[in-house]
Amino acid sequence: MEVHDLKLELQRHFSDGLVTIVGSGLSCAEGLPGMTELASHLCAVVDDGLAPADADCWAMIAPLISTKGLEGALLEIAPTPALESKIVQKTAELIAARERGIVHQVFARTRTLRFTRLLGQLLKPDAGVQVVTTNYDRLVEIAAEEAGLGVDTMFVGHFAGEMNEHESRMSFCRDVKVQRTRAQLRYRSRVNVFKPHGSLDWYHREGKPVRYSGDLDLPRLIITPGLNKFRNGYESPFDRHREKANAAIDRASRFLIIGYGFNDDHLETHLTPRIRSGVPTLLLTYGLSPNALKLAEECSNVIAIQRAVVGGREGSSVWAGGAETQIPDLVLWDLDRFISEVLEP
Repeated sequence: MEVHDLKLELQRHFSDGLVTIVGSGLSCAEGLPGMTELASHLCAVVDDGLAPADADCWAMIAPLISTKGLEGALLEIAPTPALESKIVQKTAELIAARERGIVHQVFARTRTLRFTRLLGQLLKPDAGVQVVTTNYDRLVEIAAEEAGLGVDTMFVGHFAGEMNEHESRMSFCRDVKVQRTRAQLRYRSRVNVFKPHGSLDWYHREGKPVRYSGDLDLPRLIITPGLNKFRNGYESPFDRHREKANAAIDRASRFLIIGYGFNDDHLETHLTPRIRSGVPTLLLTYGLSPNALKLAEECSNVIAIQRAVVGGREGSSVWAGGAETQIPDLVLWDLDRFISEVLEP
């Protein structure tokens, strides 16, 4: 495929019915820790102060991380409840500390997030831009507000905001137009953000999930990889966000997938079958995971773009129609460069 034709095909992808899936690759591109750095951090700090039974459990898990990775190790041996709480705490501390530095730059107007630029190029349907993210950080929400859009996470309130899907949606209503006996509600343009793995600003208060944007010395509601993910995923608020995410995936006319590795069973029961059914899909990532590569090879409706070095020069490896083409000097796998090369005039 010629570069000109490829860019036209990519531009046509950004039309009605688009659902965006955001994985850890996008956050890593902004400077947040990836799974490898997180695993190293946990190995350095988790065992401090553990009770004997929890320390014994961690002693079995930790050696597996170097060979199986963090998720593989936690899938093989489930942590005790106290150990899982420690893993959640230390994971959140690392991500939140790195996130603060990025937020400071965005607040000072010295940095524009990649996702902010992307949102400026997307259609804004009345029902909102649909975004599903497996990330704990708040960069998607921050990017949306920086793009001048509202953010609907199904929580209402600034201090200990309660989860209330209806009130959250209605808070974006800006006008009512009455025609005869019918009333038509008009909403502010917004991004609906579904986070099936939780968020750094989710806590429990009196047994109910709440949102508080600051740091509290309390356990945050995030689901770490491993066996316990499946149990925790069916508790509030994860269950409702998972249901809404899957509903958006089921309705999608096309997918934009950024930095996601297709390794999450909470989404894969819906996402991969939809892609295999023929839904047009554009995948941007630094490197295709084995599951993502399999989809690119087997599904002609998938365009997948990853980093490549061609003739000693940085470029892109583009899978389209099940075939790979390497293009030197054209960096499309990074969202910033993709926007500049394809979406902006």
